[in-house]
Formats: sequence, C-alpha cells, structure tokens
Amino acid sequence: FHGRDRELSEVVTTLKSDSARVAILGAGGMGKTSLSIAALHDPDVAKKFNNRYFVPCQSNATRSDLVLSIASHLGLVTEGNLLPKVIRHLMDGPPVLMILDNFETPWEPMSSRAAVEEVLSLLTDIPHLALVITMRGAERPGQVKWTRPFLQPIEPLEDGAALQTFHAIAGEDHEESLVRELLNLSGNLPLAVDLIANVVVYEGCMTTLDRWQTESTRVVSDGYDKRSSLDISITLSFSSARMTREAQALLSLLSILPNGLSNAELVHSTLPIADIHSAQTALIRTALAQVGPTNRLSALMPIREHVRGIYPPQQ
Repeated sequence: FHGRDRELSEVVTTLKSDSARVAILGAGGMGKTSLSIAALHDPDVAKKFNNRYFVPCQSNATRSDLVLSIASHLGLVTEGNLLPKVIRHLMDGPPVLMILDNFETPWEPMSSRAAVEEVLSLLTDIPHLALVITMRGAERPGQVKWTRPFLQPIEPLEDGAALQTFHAIAGEDHEESLVRELLNLSGNLPLAVDLIANVVVYEGCMTTLDRWQTESTRVVSDGYDKRSSLDISITLSFSSARMTREAQALLSLLSILPNGLSNAELVHSTLPIADIHSAQTALIRTALAQVGPTNRLSALMPIREHVRGIYPPQQ
C-alpha cells in the first residue's frame, strides 16, 4: 500500500470527526477498497470505533440484497423485515463505523436507486454511525449529507509510489528502463501496476513487454475477478447504467488520442456523436475518462489499450 498517505490522512481525519460520511470514488482498479481497509485499521479509527464493519456489496444487486448483507455482517437473524431491525440495532448500539464496498452494484440500476439511497439515508440518520462507501465513478449517491470537504476521486499513483509498488512485488533486480516502460503502460493504475509486477516475477520485464505488444491488457487479465484481471475490471465500468452509446463512441475516439481532446476541440468538432457533451459527462461520471490539469479530456493508458481492442473507432 504505497502512495496514498494524503488520501488516507483525509479519510482518517474525517472519521475522527462526528457523524462522518465519506465517499471514496474513482476508476476501477484505483485502489479504493485498499484505501478503505487502511482507514478501517488505522489506530486512531480503531480507538474511536470498537465496532467496525466492512460490507462487500459487489453481489448485492438489489436493495433487499444490500440490507440482507448488512444484517448478516451485524450478526442479526436474517428473517422478516430486516431494515427496521438493522436501524434499531445500530441506533441502540455504541459508535460504529460501516464501510460499504463496491456500492455501485446496488446503486447503479435506476429502477432501484431511490430505494437504495433511502437505505443510506436511514443509516446516516444515526448520529453515532460513521459511513464510508467505495464506488466506481465520480458521482456521490443522493439523500446523504456527505462530509465536506469532499474527498476528491482517487487518481493514479505518483511515479515514485508506482515504482515502490512494483518493487515490493517484483523486487528491485530489474533494468530500470524496462521497469519505467512497463509502468508507463500501466498508467500508474494501482491494479495494473500490481498485475504487471506479478507477471514480471515469473516472466521478467523483457518478456512481459514483448507479450504486451501482441496481447495488450490480456497479459494481466488471466484472473477470474476484477481484482485479478484488468480487462474484467475495466469491463465492469462499461456495464454501468450511466454509460451511453454516444459515450462509448467518444471513448473509442479517446483510445487513439493519448493527449485527449480539449474542450474547444469537442465544441467545434464535426464528430458523428449526438450530444457530445452528454457523452463527455457520462465518461467522467463513470471515471472512464477525466479532465486533467490541462483541461483536456483523456483516458488512462490501460483503458485506451482495452477499448482499442474491443471498440476500435469507426471511420
């Protein structure tokens, strides 16, 4: 766990305040779960909250699934109308920290979003409950008064932290120029750095680079879930209800533009993309693209590589 000292400090400081409500946002593979777990085990946080619960939500497709999962982690009998039981149990208990990981799964479907947000609202009505959610994208759920200042969406690692992460997994006995080239391909996305380093352990830097030239992100996509496969992690973001056909077309274009597009280029473009600004908004909301310090819309290297392979831009 390297390069997240600032973000961890912000989360911990917020959790030490009263009635903290924190949303950890960012692209898939950015390390949101790792950050939340680091905060969960921080000594100051542990001192304040004897009762701390980490609730994975990636399998919770509905409001009922979400409530059932929370009740199970609280050790409640999972029968009958569970939500009042959950709220009563938490209301009558001591200070508690609850982390809802991968909250985008129950929140994404528009058909159930209001009901899922109602669960959050009821949880955050409990003054001695601190709530942290992790979510793909850059959009916070409604019906919650999130603690200000907001934690900004998590960004790629700084170069030094990416190198530390690589060395921690693959060791330091590698030619520096090859390591730098591999890290450039990773876009400093923590998941990509982790997976590339694990491939290097067995195949070395040169072989890994050679494979990337022909296999692209498939080199680090042999795993069976989003934490062990870069392609699966990126594909999950494509399944977001916030994605549109126009957003997909714009992302396809960005896949061949390392420097992205400026706002002026978007405004004056003759691209056959209806409502290009809505497409831009959809990509930002799902964190598949971002507007950087130079005010250009762009996508990270691993995302560009993946998209170019499955959704190449049309003529």
